Amino acid sequence: MQIDDAATILASADFFEICTDEQRRMLAFASERKRYSAGTVISKSGDVPDGAFVLVSGTISVAPEADSDPNPYIVSQPGAVVGAMAMIVARPRELTVRAINIVEMVFVPRHAFLKLANQSPDLAERAADRIRRDLGSFVTAIGPVRDRISKP
Repeated sequence: MQIDDAATILASADFFEICTDEQRRMLAFASERKRYSAGTVISKSGDVPDGAFVLVSGTISVAPEADSDPNPYIVSQPGAVVGAMAMIVARPRELTVRAINIVEMVFVPRHAFLKLANQSPDLAERAADRIRRDLGSFVTAIGPVRDRISKP
């Protein structure tokens, strides 16, 4: 994979807007372009990911379990980031990601992102701000349905 091609793909990904052009080029150097055939499980619920994926082409389904949800979340937008939190923390995924058709993705390893963040306090701060903003949006979005969610 060409570094400039991968850097352009990362520039189209919402999460990586926090990086400078040079930081995206460094991440592109450490990244790997992957291709999956239809039906392939890209990541399984319970797996601990080593990084995040950026969708280049194709369509993926995202569901809590491999086949249990009859209405999975469908993603086909190039530049969509799958597992952005995996850039920061190593914890099990709660969702299974599967290729619906032929899918191309760029895998960005966590160790490369953390190395950059350790070298650039500005990037680390932008990443923390981004995560706070994303979590705040999530909490705001579920607020209206909070009363309908049953407690265990």
